[in-house]
Amino acid sequence: MKQMLRKLFAPILRPLESGEIGPSYKPSHRTILKAVGALFLVLSMLSLAALIYTGQSGALIPVVVFLGIGGVSLIVGTLGSDVAVSKIWGNR
Repeated sequence: MKQMLRKLFAPILRPLESGEIGPSYKPSHRTILKAVGALFLVLSMLSLAALIYTGQSGALIPVVVFLGIGGVSLIVGTLGSDVAVSKIWGNR
């Protein structure tokens, strides 16, 4: 199942998985990345609720941005290699 999901999300994972692990990478970075991704998804859902409540189309921007950031964070945190997590974290 994991290999099938990795193949599905290859356009996101492939650019991040080239190179080598950063010098200050720690396994806890993956856990933190997953937690931040989950928080962004919660923010996306709250923004969606505000969009529905107010009916303002401008509230669609935070929904899309938070959903994108949260989705990528969870995909890389769950399916990505240590190199991908290191690149997202900012280690070079």
